[in-house]
Amino acid sequence: MVSRTEVEFAGEGGITLRGWLFTPDSTNRCAAISMCHGFAAVKEHGLERFATVFAEAGFVVLVHDHRNFGASDGAPWQDIDPWAQVADWRRAITFLETRVQVDPSRIGIWGTSYSGGHALVLAATDRRVKCVVSQVPTISGFEQVRRRVPPDALPKLQLTLMEDMRRQHLGEKPGTQAIVSADMNVPAAYRAPEAIAFYSQPLVGASWENNVTLRSSFAAGMYEPGVWVSRISPTPLLMVVADDDRITLTDLELEAYERALEPKRLVLIKGNHFDPYEAQFDMASGAAVEWFGSHLWGNKSSDSREL
Repeated sequence: MVSRTEVEFAGEGGITLRGWLFTPDSTNRCAAISMCHGFAAVKEHGLERFATVFAEAGFVVLVHDHRNFGASDGAPWQDIDPWAQVADWRRAITFLETRVQVDPSRIGIWGTSYSGGHALVLAATDRRVKCVVSQVPTISGFEQVRRRVPPDALPKLQLTLMEDMRRQHLGEKPGTQAIVSADMNVPAAYRAPEAIAFYSQPLVGASWENNVTLRSSFAAGMYEPGVWVSRISPTPLLMVVADDDRITLTDLELEAYERALEPKRLVLIKGNHFDPYEAQFDMASGAAVEWFGSHLWGNKSSDSREL
């Protein structure tokens, strides 16, 4: 049996972050997993299903919304700074360390898409992380922009981002665009049908809006988490990669995996960027459970006493 409770903790700079804590029915201190979502998504975008599977396998699981999104606080609303999200994730690990149900020596992280990139950075720079799963991760913001934006449209996009930056320098609020839209007349971060279906799915009880600041896209284009992949070792790394990923790009992910050092494992699944949440959920979640089990259950500390 798994219980889910709402929790909150202080992120970087005192911003209140909120999320769910999933606790297995156990009298022992448990290994724990910290999770968060990708670009402009909230925890209700399919993460409860993963968290429940992990908790049923015996892990304490924390899922939090990023600052400026979902149940968490912050401003500007719907604004993404990848480095602030990484800093907040470090605070989430500290929060887990303080839970009476958690063995602080056995904490892993799970990230997907944009936060899959964050997981690479965090695992390379925070040795409290004992195991990492990076699912369909962002590897190179520069390459994603270069590949996904048509060459004829790139100058207009760059001009739009620069004009937005100038307006902010003059004291105006950041401009926004849609997260997803099939209408070519509506500026949007994603237009792929599978992205539109994923972000637009019914979200019971969630606070989510189909808009994101333009400066979030500007920051994403400069974000290069793949640089950190060779520095993760000796922390065990599992990468879950979709073989037709046109969002974070399959070949970039496979090339990054080749640069990672042991211990590592690659799970290549059929489908697009969003299939791990649905069509390939069993394979993606099962591989993660096996990886966390292999590297967290086998490292019990002397503090793993009964509560």
